[in-house]
Parts: sequence; C-alpha cells; structure tokens
Amino acid sequence: MVTMDEVATAAMSLPEVREVVRHGERAWSVHGKVFAWDRPFSKADIRRFGSDPIPEGQILGLAVADLSDKEAVLAVHDALFTIPHFDGYAAVLVRLADCPAPLLAEVLEDAWLSVAPAALASEFLAGR
Repeated sequence: MVTMDEVATAAMSLPEVREVVRHGERAWSVHGKVFAWDRPFSKADIRRFGSDPIPEGQILGLAVADLSDKEAVLAVHDALFTIPHFDGYAAVLVRLADCPAPLLAEVLEDAWLSVAPAALASEFLAGR
C-alpha cells in the first residue's frame, strides 16, 4: 500500500516533473502534460457504480500510451481499474491501498513515458 505523498515522491524523482493543481487536486506533469493525478470519485462516478462496491481509499489516475496499452495494463495488474467515465480515454485508475511500491514505480514511469517529449524519454531510457 502506498500513499499520495509516496506518489508525489516517486513522480518528482522522474526528470523535469512539476507538481501542479488540477481540478483542485494534486497532479504531476512533464512539459505541461499531466501523467498522474489524485482522482477522487465524483457523485456521478459513485452513481455509476450502482450496486457494485465502490473502491475505497485514495485513487490515482494515470495516463497510458493508448487504448491498447490500457487494455494490457488492466489485464495484468489487479490494483489498476477503470470506470465508465474513462471509456475511450487513454488512462487508468490505481487503488493505492492495493498497490505495492514496486508496482507504483513501474506504472508511474510508464505514465511519464507516455507523455514525455521523445528526446527526454530517450535520454531517460538511455541513462538507466
């Protein structure tokens, strides 16, 4: 289980990341493109759950490269999920209560790579 403060620390360790406020919540961006954000559920989101259980705890939104990538990460990681509001959108949600630190690092890096400028991403990958 990780906290939003641990998300902030991990996100800020990536190159050229800035913490910003988006819709009144914490978010992290690279070159003006948001790749991770605190994503509480809206009243409309909660209504859409109907009789299904609503995930508890803090929820993180993450950018993914495209809809194929979204399907792939959702199939592999139990802590990642989506909601109808995200249908057709290249993003997933993460239940932080179910997310171990190594998984957080992996999915944050992937989210960062999905929006970072190509030259910056290449430089980052070459330096690993």
